[in-house]
Amino acid sequence: MSLSLNDERKRAATPESPAGAEVISLGAGCFWCTEAVYQQLTGVLSATSGYMGGHVLNPTYEQICDDNTGHAEVTRIVYDPAKAPLEKILDTFWKMHDPTTLNRQGADVGPQYRSAIYYETDAQRAIAEKSKAAAQSKFNDPIVTEITKADVFYPAEQYHQDYYRLNKARNPYCKIVIAPKLEKLGMEM
Repeated sequence: MSLSLNDERKRAATPESPAGAEVISLGAGCFWCTEAVYQQLTGVLSATSGYMGGHVLNPTYEQICDDNTGHAEVTRIVYDPAKAPLEKILDTFWKMHDPTTLNRQGADVGPQYRSAIYYETDAQRAIAEKSKAAAQSKFNDPIVTEITKADVFYPAEQYHQDYYRLNKARNPYCKIVIAPKLEKLGMEM
């Protein structure tokens, strides 16, 4: 199936957050990678690629790539805290990327690829700070992950959603970057 240019630029919908669920947005480099990991984590109800943390209203992927909107590529995670406590979500976060590199994950370079935790509540902030401090012992270099109050989440364009699942057989990035992350975490490739 081929998408028209208008379909490709159409934003995805933001999934609902059912009663009892919590939301956190994580930046760990390319959102395709982050989404692919969290879609497989037990207790995660949805993982949506998008943008957060910038100063431009309704940014597009092209604007984000020009490094002038201030946004990070993030994945908005809706989770059931009874099945996936935030501590478990953040434990996966520290394992899936290098939080010691500023504005970079592998070959992906720029402020849109920064390591970031966008919390919704003060309780989440406290858990994130504690988790970051505990994770530091696993890294030689200082963790540069920002922990910031969540602001407006802009879902990415439709063609960025479910990217790994829909493109893993034909996209080299999926094979070279995403699949090894999933393998390292013991997840389905």
